[in-house]
Amino acid sequence: MCADWYVLIEEDIRETRHLEAVEFRLHHWKLAAAHRVRGDEERIAAVAEDAALHYLPTTLARHAKPGDQPARHAFLAQDGSWVVLVGLRGHQCHIRVSTARLMHVREEKETPPRTLKEMLRGAWEGPPPPERPWSPPAEN
Repeated sequence: MCADWYVLIEEDIRETRHLEAVEFRLHHWKLAAAHRVRGDEERIAAVAEDAALHYLPTTLARHAKPGDQPARHAFLAQDGSWVVLVGLRGHQCHIRVSTARLMHVREEKETPPRTLKEMLRGAWEGPPPPERPWSPPAEN
């Protein structure tokens, strides 16, 4: 188990898609950065505040020129996370800054490629039964 603290920065990502001559403007949150922070709770909160007051989202960074200072409205939520409205040159977006403790890490593990014999056996026997989706353990 890990006990490292991180400052997480999420950005409001906008996409425009067209379907049958109709324009859809889609929004979703994307984890843009995860910065490891060492120190006590006070230091971690200070780093999160600094990120909320100075981080420039990639959506706005492409419109920025040297010396620009974007408009910023930073809201501190009761749980310690920040929601920030950032505006620059007529463009606006939101970011969310929060702190979190890394509790689990697992590296990706791929199964080895199947041999010709296994592929032929699979074609003859049919596909294996599908895996059951996760569900909470049964209560006793």
